[in-house]
Amino acid sequence: MRLRKKWWARPYMEENLLCIVEPREYKGRWKEAFNNNNEIYLELGCGRGDFVTNIAQKNPEKNYVAIDLKDEVIAIALKKITESEVENIRISPLQIAFINEVFDKDEIGRIYINFCNPWPKDRHKKRRLTHTRFLTKYKEFLKPNSQIWFKTDDDELFVESLDYFKECGFEIEFMTYDLHKSGFDKNIVTEYESKFLKLGINIKFLIAKLK
Repeated sequence: MRLRKKWWARPYMEENLLCIVEPREYKGRWKEAFNNNNEIYLELGCGRGDFVTNIAQKNPEKNYVAIDLKDEVIAIALKKITESEVENIRISPLQIAFINEVFDKDEIGRIYINFCNPWPKDRHKKRRLTHTRFLTKYKEFLKPNSQIWFKTDDDELFVESLDYFKECGFEIEFMTYDLHKSGFDKNIVTEYESKFLKLGINIKFLIAKLK
């Protein structure tokens, strides 16, 4: 669904302390954004902020950085985060292709990728957030033994992502083609996930560990 231009979004983002409008300025010093030394986890493509808000509430001992591209989306997520009074989240606008310009070596302890665009056409597959092109970028700033948690409704994307992870030196620690029947008890249901479940679509999920 296409969002209307929200002219209030950028001013709102700029005045809100939970939003890092220029994330490149924090490369190597993200702990300063939180004023503590807690481990930092990253969500790529946070959408309206449901997932990051819920997981941050459940894990106050962790810090979370949430990334998305459009101001209109970020502003909605930022309102949700602010109203929830969660202090361990920072949200930033960024095209994910430039993610390695924002974080320094060993700065991130985990990445979450939830229901990213599957880019089904062969000529577009390099745009997938799980493609080796992106995984190589993530490895520049992930700590040793860090994990990537990946969820999708798309069968082809999931199967091909398994190959991407292995090709890029990740070990698959956990994998299921039906998350909600797998017994995995640390899942947080996203907005898209709820819709897919109502349609009877199985959720695919994996945890990949950086060797």
